[in-house]
Amino acid sequence: MPHPTELRAQALQCLLLADPYAKADAVAALAQAQADGATVIDSHAAIDTTVAIPGRPARPELVPPRLVGRRSMATVEGRAMLVHALAHIEFNAVNLALDALWRFPGMPDAYYLDWLQVAKEEATHFSMLAGHLHVLGYAYGDFPGHDSLWEMVGKTCGDALARMALVPRTLEARGLDAIPPLRAKLAQAGDMAAAAILDIILRDEVGHVEVGNRWYRYLCELQGLEPRATYDELVVRYKAPVPKGPFNLEARRRAGFTEPELARLVQGAG
Repeated sequence: MPHPTELRAQALQCLLLADPYAKADAVAALAQAQADGATVIDSHAAIDTTVAIPGRPARPELVPPRLVGRRSMATVEGRAMLVHALAHIEFNAVNLALDALWRFPGMPDAYYLDWLQVAKEEATHFSMLAGHLHVLGYAYGDFPGHDSLWEMVGKTCGDALARMALVPRTLEARGLDAIPPLRAKLAQAGDMAAAAILDIILRDEVGHVEVGNRWYRYLCELQGLEPRATYDELVVRYKAPVPKGPFNLEARRRAGFTEPELARLVQGAG
């Protein structure tokens, strides 16, 4: 029998892959290896890399969010631009999940398995959107993208608590609010295949945000911190964006946000 593969080190190897399709396939293979009992977790291994993180393709060109371009649903190109933007978000989300998996030592095994599941689902989302983009006559990389999601990942490399607070339960949670109106736009334009993909993504993203909420609260409890006051302090320290409404409160409830948190969210958005 071959020696099992260490999960966190393999997650880093997936993260370093530049080709998005190869990365998606590698994540699926790693998840299957784990399911087959062919991986082990060394939560205390000191893993380091001198290679730039994450691996990413030469295209799309990365530009400030305001330069990504407007998307009219009246044309195939406009719909393709929207599907491309969503594919780019999902590609970044794969990287985000892999980084959460390998970077932070000393967590329970369940933490690493949760983020492996998230990475697997994000890779599936990317593959579905990239496939639909091909049906529309385009490919991932044909339009520019922005890097705002990964920028917060970079800021929180040294603090698992900040990472859980500000990436899944802040930035990714915005997807819970954004997906339903985007789905409605695509359906109104007659692209029911894209709308069906967004139904799957919204279902899964609720679980991804819940993972962030759960591990954020675990770390708060471990460190003797009050979750809401700590979150407010982290938002200021890391200059995190303040979410703007309207909010998908039902999805956020399923993702583990409490009623006081939701009330503050609505109040904070004015």
